[in-house]
Amino acid sequence: MVANNGSSKNGKANAEELTDKQVFTTGEAATVCKVSQQTIIRCFDAGRLNGFRVPGSRFRRIPREELMRFMRENDIPTDAFQGGRKRILVVDDDEQIVDLFRDMLADDPRFEVKSAATGYDAGVVSAEFHPDLMILDYMLPDINGNVVCETVRKNPELADMKIIIVSGVVNQQEVDNLLDRGADDFLKKPFNVQTLMQRVETLLGV
Repeated sequence: MVANNGSSKNGKANAEELTDKQVFTTGEAATVCKVSQQTIIRCFDAGRLNGFRVPGSRFRRIPREELMRFMRENDIPTDAFQGGRKRILVVDDDEQIVDLFRDMLADDPRFEVKSAATGYDAGVVSAEFHPDLMILDYMLPDINGNVVCETVRKNPELADMKIIIVSGVVNQQEVDNLLDRGADDFLKKPFNVQTLMQRVETLLGV
């Protein structure tokens, strides 16, 4: 793709201002993607970037989700849409555990946090939220964590997502099996909050 010739400082500021929008012009999309407007127009006209034309005009418009899809498929960072924050999904049916994670992570400006209580909901939220990290309880009401790992790993858009399994009931052989199924780390309940935060920071590189 063609690099945007605008200054990186101004481009970054403009991109941050634009990321709350739901529909983008080709110029705005170019600013967010840090490419030329002509690149965006060519991709739109070729069908690589979907959207619509304003009735009665030649102007193109691109919905937010479509722009994010295009960026992910072309390895363009989408961090600007979260103000640079890392997205964390907490999957646990224990409300006290979820509240603990929210207290620990949600007030940290580096993170955006969502939660799910079942394995099914974890799959749905992951597809929409595109987490950078999932903190996953092994024993869920509907399916076990290893099934969730296998399911989300089949989604190419979640290939880079990190997964930390937390549980108080699994043995070492089961832990090894979870790591083989796609988990990146394991933490035994009850866990030290500081230790968990260190694991999160390490996996996310923050």
